[in-house]
Amino acid sequence: MYSRRKLKKYRFLAVASLILTLLAIIPLRLAIATTQTPHPQAFLTLGGDPPREQYTAELAKWYPSLEVWVSSPPEPDKTYALFQAANIATRLHIDNRASDTVTNFTTLVSDFKKRQIQHLYLITSKNHMPRAKAIAFFVLGSQGIAFTPLSVPSDQPQESVIRILRDIARSLLWIITGYTGANL
Repeated sequence: MYSRRKLKKYRFLAVASLILTLLAIIPLRLAIATTQTPHPQAFLTLGGDPPREQYTAELAKWYPSLEVWVSSPPEPDKTYALFQAANIATRLHIDNRASDTVTNFTTLVSDFKKRQIQHLYLITSKNHMPRAKAIAFFVLGSQGIAFTPLSVPSDQPQESVIRILRDIARSLLWIITGYTGANL
């Protein structure tokens, strides 16, 4: 019979193996998605800062076939009015389910999969982009959705490494359990 110590060791090895397997599979899934769909099929703008939405509206004028997704903007009515003034409101999807950056991705990933979107433009502020890219790598990458980051200038300081690591852990938690830890 195995001792408790050996069982803990085997559990740890099983979890570590699962995480390493995920880390190996995600780059492969991203490479396949990029090969199959080299050009983005839609915009994903992370809400929280109106200049991101203004940048997206201007950019979307140049790409009339791409849908625009804005995740949890601070003022949805103003967001809609902005895109309506740019004559692209018919392509706009405002989603208010997210409560933070991790859920910006986890609440929309199933919508992207249903629409067979394999490549997105990811738009957020320059100071927020490292964390957004880290989360996107795990959440979108685990689902075979590639992304091309586009940063909006910002005078805010870079986000801390601790916040990035915390959200990577939450993204891994979501991959394994479907739970984001947003309420923690």
